[in-house]
Amino acid sequence: MSKISIVVPVYYNSDTLEMLYDDMKAKILDKLGDYEIVFVDDGSGDNSWEIMNKIRERDDRVVCARLSKNYGEHAALLAGLSICTGDCAVTKQADLQEDSNLILELYESWKRGNKVVLAIRESRDENPVKKFFAGMYYWIVRKTINKDMPQGGCDCYLVDRQVIDVLEKMEEKNSSLTLQVMWLGFRSEKIYFHRLDRTVGKSRWTFAKKFKLVVDSMMSFTYLPVRFMSTCGILFFIASIIGTILTIKEKITVGTPILGYASLMCVVLFSSGLILLTLGILGEYIWRVLEESRKRPPFIIDVVLGADKEDKK
Repeated sequence: MSKISIVVPVYYNSDTLEMLYDDMKAKILDKLGDYEIVFVDDGSGDNSWEIMNKIRERDDRVVCARLSKNYGEHAALLAGLSICTGDCAVTKQADLQEDSNLILELYESWKRGNKVVLAIRESRDENPVKKFFAGMYYWIVRKTINKDMPQGGCDCYLVDRQVIDVLEKMEEKNSSLTLQVMWLGFRSEKIYFHRLDRTVGKSRWTFAKKFKLVVDSMMSFTYLPVRFMSTCGILFFIASIIGTILTIKEKITVGTPILGYASLMCVVLFSSGLILLTLGILGEYIWRVLEESRKRPPFIIDVVLGADKEDKK
């Protein structure tokens, strides 16, 4: 019989964890057959770790892992995938915005031979501002990185054991795990669902983290930033040649004095800002190369408890 692992990254989710487990137990756990639930505490500062272990006492197929510090959701999911033992694994958010029945649909798709099953947000109850910025991000991804990125985006997915093994070998930091999964190219299927609004707890998905995701996605999966710098350089070179020719022509034919301190300063300030922008983009790439060259692991697991695993400290 096949086994499915449910990987749940946890970060300040003490108010929803027991509700999440109760919801899964009521709806899907008895229907999954052989399963395990892997909770990964990503350096939470609340009592999430204690609640995770209370759930483990109720269900011996629950595994609790704690990272040494906060590494981010990408690393927490990778940590969960690295210790799970299922023939496939599905990611599950702890904020109760995804119906647990969705896991059954993803599991059935995997049984039909799909090695990657993406849960696509067909609609969502969140406020218009969140919808707008989320839609903008996925539009950018479709236009510059992966044209197959669904309009509603994807944060939840099921992956086969073969896919998990490949993801572990990649060991990429400062990247998007979702885009990595889509980039691999394994046989896949899309399952659509309705995303609920968050009613319990406070989201820790801050603007800074959203901005980092955009930058990481652009730097890791497309050459567009570098091509942007090259294009700007070519355009400025052409514009400077044309401007010089027109200025000399007007001086010779009309006799117009070459004046304009204010306009000259505007051009200098604009070009200086553009140069600093391009240097910043280059700096992002250089920093990422340095991060990869250090060979530091994307996460460090402090403790693993439960489900036939040796307790590690």
